[in-house]
This record gives sequence, C-alpha cells and structure tokens, in this order.
Amino acid sequence: MRVHIAADHAGYDLKNHLVSWLKDHGHEPIDHGPAVFDAEDDYPVFVLRAAEAVAAEPGSLGVVIGGSGNGEQIAANKVRGIRAALAWNDDTARLAREHNDANVISIGARMHSEEEAARMVEVFLATPYSGAERHSRRIAQLGTYETGGGLPPLP
Repeated sequence: MRVHIAADHAGYDLKNHLVSWLKDHGHEPIDHGPAVFDAEDDYPVFVLRAAEAVAAEPGSLGVVIGGSGNGEQIAANKVRGIRAALAWNDDTARLAREHNDANVISIGARMHSEEEAARMVEVFLATPYSGAERHSRRIAQLGTYETGGGLPPLP
C-alpha cells in the first residue's frame, strides 16, 4: 500500500523509523518531509503536502507525526477529503478506520515509543472500513458539509 508520511521536528526521528518499518513490511512510503532535522520547522509545510497527496490518490493512506499529533491532525483535516484521526492506542487506530473510514492517522512522537507507533500504524493499515450504514451516513453528512452543502438537519 502507498502510505504518504510527514512530520515536524518533534516527529522527525519517528517518521524516519516508520519509513523503514513501512518498507520492511511491504508498503510504499512516500516521505513528504522534513528531509533534515530543523528544530524550528513548521508542521503545516509537510503535513498539508502529505494530506493533499492522500486526497489526490484514492486507496492510499497517510501518517502524520508531531510531538502530540494534535496540530498535525488539525492540519491534515483542513484538506478536503481527508479524515484524519489522532490515535493513542491500537483501539483508536482500529476504530478510526473501521468506523470513520479515516485515511490519515496522526501520532504523537513524544507520547509513544517507536514500537507502539509502528503497531498503531500496522493496525490502521490493516483495518478495513466496516461500511456500516450508520457510519456511512455520518461520513456523508461530513462530506456534504465540507463541500458547502450546509449543516445536517436536526432530528
């Protein structure tokens, strides 16, 4: 699977670890940076490029990494068509795909070991979207709102 990956300075080392891990596990990582460590870099520069690549390539997934993963998730979610989820354990990684059809996972490098992060990525990549009607309905409501269709009607 093609996996677009990006980080900021706080996620730089984990990103590099995950690029190797992805290759070792038969995936095709596309590294959107940073290419060198810079303690003053800005995560949107890299994360938005990874998110745009996922949105432009149906079937691909993304991994974005920062200190906490919060800013990276927010940035990725600014890209139309992206559903980025902050994962903090295997269950949240699985549910992001299974219930939300998330196409980007965000991880906090300061919150998890390399092994924990790799496991969350593994779970995320291996979990299919359930396709359950209630989940599809909710995702459709978000898509309608995202494209200017307005708020979903109240029950």
